[in-house]
Amino acid sequence: MINLKKEEFYYYKNLKKTFPLFIKINGDEITPIGIYYSLEGKNKFLFESIYSENEIGRYSFVGMNPYRKIKSCGNEICVEDESGVRNVQGKVLDYIKKYLNVPYDSLGLSIPFTGGAIGYAGYDVIRQYEKLPVENEDVLKIPEAYLMFYRSFVCYDHFKHEVYFIYNVAEEDESSYKSIVDSLESLKDMICTSNVIHKLSEVKERKEFASNVSKEKYCSMVEEAKEYIKAGDIFQVVLSQRLKFESTSEPFEVYRRLRAKNPSPYLFYIDFEEFKLAGSSPESLVSVKNGRVMTNPIAGARPRGKTLKEDLELKKELLEDEKERAEHVMLVDLGRNDIGKISEFGSVKLDRFMDVDFYSHVMHIVSKVSGDLRKDLGYLDALISCLPVGTVSGAPKIRAMEIIDELEDTKRGIYAGAVGYFSLNGNMDTCIAIRTILFKDGHAYVQAGAGIVYDSVPEREYEETLNKAMAMIEVI
Repeated sequence: MINLKKEEFYYYKNLKKTFPLFIKINGDEITPIGIYYSLEGKNKFLFESIYSENEIGRYSFVGMNPYRKIKSCGNEICVEDESGVRNVQGKVLDYIKKYLNVPYDSLGLSIPFTGGAIGYAGYDVIRQYEKLPVENEDVLKIPEAYLMFYRSFVCYDHFKHEVYFIYNVAEEDESSYKSIVDSLESLKDMICTSNVIHKLSEVKERKEFASNVSKEKYCSMVEEAKEYIKAGDIFQVVLSQRLKFESTSEPFEVYRRLRAKNPSPYLFYIDFEEFKLAGSSPESLVSVKNGRVMTNPIAGARPRGKTLKEDLELKKELLEDEKERAEHVMLVDLGRNDIGKISEFGSVKLDRFMDVDFYSHVMHIVSKVSGDLRKDLGYLDALISCLPVGTVSGAPKIRAMEIIDELEDTKRGIYAGAVGYFSLNGNMDTCIAIRTILFKDGHAYVQAGAGIVYDSVPEREYEETLNKAMAMIEVI
């Protein structure tokens, strides 16, 4: 089924708004993984979620061949599109607004992402908006932010088992109705005629890794952070370590193993060509849907038990731990502050408070804060307000980030930043770049942190970082 006839297409074209032309088919024999393998092109991406009884798990998105790429380091922005490559100066999250804040008519297409950009804004992007000290060494050599814009993509609806092949027709697009329909039919045929099975290989032995800090160094960092807490500078700070592996595995295979090992609300794989990202993040950074802005602080952790009884005992222990409770409440307050700054007065609500969610290797205390986004702001303003969230930086946020700069020797890169989509229909959904693997130059990198408070035990915090990284360690 195609949503517009030829005469309807040209009627909407004359309204000078961007709008979607799409074909919808039954997809009960199709999977998002199969769609990804079937697509032939550059810069492919796959966004998935767990199938569940809520909106997070309903849709998966797959795309290739972006028509525009925007990457930045500091105030240097590189734009690559159909008109060539150019360099401009500016704050990247403000700069991309002009490409996303365009007149748009979704024509009743009710999926959350109807086209726009996907990518990431790393931890260090906040330096463009806050006065922070001179940054540390950039070991990874990747852009601080990297956004790719897609004209066409595929959406899989897990509830209805339907597949959408979507092309967004921009005002300046001179393509004919027939040529767009032909391109969508070609995309559909590419997927529907593929019958290749890609067997998933198993990890034969666990890879050795090197950390950017020794255990002794990390424990020393924790002690230094506790001195700042005792002095009243901060209440909490998140200190991380980065693990480096030699990796000859095909990165998308590693992603497939990760999604099986550690299914999470945010599953993603993005091929930036120069490097690749695979992630299984449990935590939303900030999202906007139909004008409602939301974040869900996750803080407080225990390893999973071997049995249901052990799980319940560890859950009880976690919820009764005064340190974990205090840390979580503090970060919920920080989340309420971040959301409150960009929400209509009186609209902020605490939708969940101190629930426990279970993942493959750990359990976490989880809350959810939401509000009505102010009418004078857009979703990128919400991201700027919340990036990075307190659960990966600390509280107060800016002072905690200054201490992170002092104690951690290298730039964090994408770790603790945002990964997600930025939709033309006004929606945005980003997760925190944790439980994420970066593949670059024959190596795989995993970073994980722990929240340090006044009574933290250094060895225990070190072990927490390894527990959080374990799902990634086991699939590389």
